Amino acid sequence: MIRIASRVPDPPVRRLTATLYGYAFLSDLVLLYPLYVVFFADTGLSVGQVSSLFVIWSAAGILFEVPSGAWADVVSRRLLLCLAPLVTATGYALWVVLPSYPAFAVGFLLWGAGGALVSGALEALVWTELNRLGAVDRFARVLGRARTAGVLGVVASGVLAGPVLAAGGYPAVAVASVLACLLAALVATQLPEHRPPVVEPTRPPVVEPAGSPVVGQAGTPADREDDGGGLGWWETLRAGVAQVRTRPPVRGAVLLVAVVAADWGALDEFTPLLALETGVGAQVVPLLLLLLWAGVTVGGLLAPVGERLSRRGYAALLGLVGVALAGGALLRHPAGFVLLAVAFGAAQLATVLADTRLQARITGDSRATVTSLAGMATDVLIIGTYAGFGLLATVAGTSVAFAVTAGPYLLVGLVLLTRRRRGAAVPTGGTASGPC
Repeated sequence: MIRIASRVPDPPVRRLTATLYGYAFLSDLVLLYPLYVVFFADTGLSVGQVSSLFVIWSAAGILFEVPSGAWADVVSRRLLLCLAPLVTATGYALWVVLPSYPAFAVGFLLWGAGGALVSGALEALVWTELNRLGAVDRFARVLGRARTAGVLGVVASGVLAGPVLAAGGYPAVAVASVLACLLAALVATQLPEHRPPVVEPTRPPVVEPAGSPVVGQAGTPADREDDGGGLGWWETLRAGVAQVRTRPPVRGAVLLVAVVAADWGALDEFTPLLALETGVGAQVVPLLLLLLWAGVTVGGLLAPVGERLSRRGYAALLGLVGVALAGGALLRHPAGFVLLAVAFGAAQLATVLADTRLQARITGDSRATVTSLAGMATDVLIIGTYAGFGLLATVAGTSVAFAVTAGPYLLVGLVLLTRRRRGAAVPTGGTASGPC
């Protein structure tokens, strides 16, 4: 059960959110973002080698995602948020110091590991702290604004990367990227975290006769709201997996997060190719992409409005994503990017609401672990989307591949409309006993 205090202490909430937004902005203020593919090409890598690096990146995320989530539940979520930018900064520095395929591969491994350290830990820390302050109903808007802060960091990186590259070349771009990561780690040290000690030797975890943690019964870890104690790393990992496996509401929320986030997350990588297919010159592509990120920004800021959506409203939101994605791509005209901006904004909003749904249904000591399982599922679907999109684009072109890949949003929206209300509603109000 989620405890709601009668009076929200606003200063602690403001401290949490301001620190979170600063962390999100600095974490994505990486000037290498818009340039690393160009840097790889300038170093002499082929398209095939660059593609293999992306596979290594995704595989690293899958490999480290769930173990790091369990670690966050056992040790300290704030600690992992501090370590994450330091790990990625090491990879960026390695790229410039030893520009070669092996160094790029190691850098992507470190980048994937850094992303895994954040995934799960951040959402779990924010939910737990807001719950402690009696402000858990603000989770969706806080997460939406944090995502928007990250988008603004990406936009700022795009604006600054060119002038810094012209002034000091790739070394200067790398130094600026590493500095932003170091600042993000420093800001993370200011995030609040209130959790009891992990080790409680006088109260061993309750287990079934077979030896697996009991989840979902009275007095077991599932009924304790993020107390952070009792279970070790392996027990926490097993409890998180068991919660997803044995509790249909949690499993459904994990799958919803994966499907909603993976599709547009994968398509984002191909938007430059779609822009070129409209006939514009390379110099216009960044402007069209900026329009998309403006849509994503608006979508994150609309989270408080999205919290009021009913089950049918959420299904309609997913339908909007699918129709706008397909329509914008099939126009094969720069004006179609207006529809794509709408689609990306709606997808960002749908992702934030799906994340909120998941957090509202998780109980017990394994919050970051379960969230990381959703992240791992998202990464797996993204790799599948990459492969499917590549085949479709080769046969029918980028715009047709975009339109077909938008189909899952329509299918999920239809499923939400046709399932029984009890099993399909989408919680957006921040409580486990809300409308769904």
